[in-house]
Amino acid sequence: MADGTMEAWVVDVEKALANSLAEAEGAQWTAHSIYRVPARMKSLDAVGAYKPRTVSLGPYHHGDPDLLSMEVHKRRALRHVVRRSGKTVTELVAAVEEVADQLESAYADLGDEWRGPGNRSRFLQVMVTDGCFLLEVMRMAVRKDAQDYAPNDPVFSRHGLLYTVPHIRLDMVLMENQLPLLLLQKINAIEAINPMVLGFVLTSYRPLLAGIGPGLHPLDVIRRSILSGEYRTTSSSEDTGFYIPSALELYHAGIRIKANHTDSLYGISFRHGVLSLPIFPLDESSELMFLNMMAFERLHVGAGNNVTEFVQFLGNIILSAEDVELLSSEGILQNMLDDDEVVARMFKRITADFVLVQGSALNHVYQQVHEYYWSHPCRSVNWCLTHFIRTYFHSPWKAISLFAATVLLVLAIMQTVYTVLSFYSRRN
Repeated sequence: MADGTMEAWVVDVEKALANSLAEAEGAQWTAHSIYRVPARMKSLDAVGAYKPRTVSLGPYHHGDPDLLSMEVHKRRALRHVVRRSGKTVTELVAAVEEVADQLESAYADLGDEWRGPGNRSRFLQVMVTDGCFLLEVMRMAVRKDAQDYAPNDPVFSRHGLLYTVPHIRLDMVLMENQLPLLLLQKINAIEAINPMVLGFVLTSYRPLLAGIGPGLHPLDVIRRSILSGEYRTTSSSEDTGFYIPSALELYHAGIRIKANHTDSLYGISFRHGVLSLPIFPLDESSELMFLNMMAFERLHVGAGNNVTEFVQFLGNIILSAEDVELLSSEGILQNMLDDDEVVARMFKRITADFVLVQGSALNHVYQQVHEYYWSHPCRSVNWCLTHFIRTYFHSPWKAISLFAATVLLVLAIMQTVYTVLSFYSRRN
């Protein structure tokens, strides 16, 4: 190493030492809310759950050749927002520039090409353009308001709503494709952002908005909404280590599984032999949403582990298509993927790289189910009875087949007895 290079390195280290107080480092981590997914997690991703396929939002994937075709539509959305607002582009940029430091700090591991005064204009350009585009897509999809766009517009029209917007919706929930909610609030000072985000993304059901807070970005808003309330805190840092059987095994052991008629993922409880689970839909976006919410919880200190704990619990009780069928028949899973085996494979994939959650808020449920399953005196009897009922009376056709087979068996026995009795009667 040359002497000049060594001196420069020493100077850099000395500067870093001067700025490495715990308070300063803590403030830096606190400001981050949008992260790059680590390569190790991406290497286990079999469905491409972390990479946008239609549109880039924010700096991480800006300039991706596969996503450049959407840039012209972004600029068009910007023009419509400016024209409709009555402001100039300069005024819009100035409003966003007021919070530029906060927006820049939201992105962890942001490259040097985006940071600092020399690159501020490029960063602001992406923020303003992408923010206006996302707001326009959500406004059009939620309010069905595309009157100032051409009827044959490829994005902002009925045709776009049917063929293009669903793909944008999927890209919007990706961890690396987030825009700070502060940006959207600065651009759109009139309409509340949370209802627009949830109305756009959560098409299957509408969780309550009360108590979810402002959120950090759209993915965080969605995550908070399905948790519906304050984050749970754990009472213990120790792992229970309790094994919980699959849904079908629980059912065969006499444990009743029922829906508790809530959209909140907090709605898991066990009492008096009844396991209550929340109702939730499963569609083509579920795997992406779960994986990216779990990635956010893993990367954002203080976010909690609530979604991760819920998915981990489901991964334990969903091992086969029969488990999915059982949960669907009880009204817990609203399966829009049709194939039960697809759902079972999905949970196997998303639980393959779990970091074991210590002090889980569901520890007491694991413990209660475990103790009931292994200590209940009627477990073996219940298993036989419920297995028989589940096997032969689960559907009308199975019940009819069993009844017909039973009648035929009885008739065959009666015929045999009648033949034997006739034989002995003739001999006598």
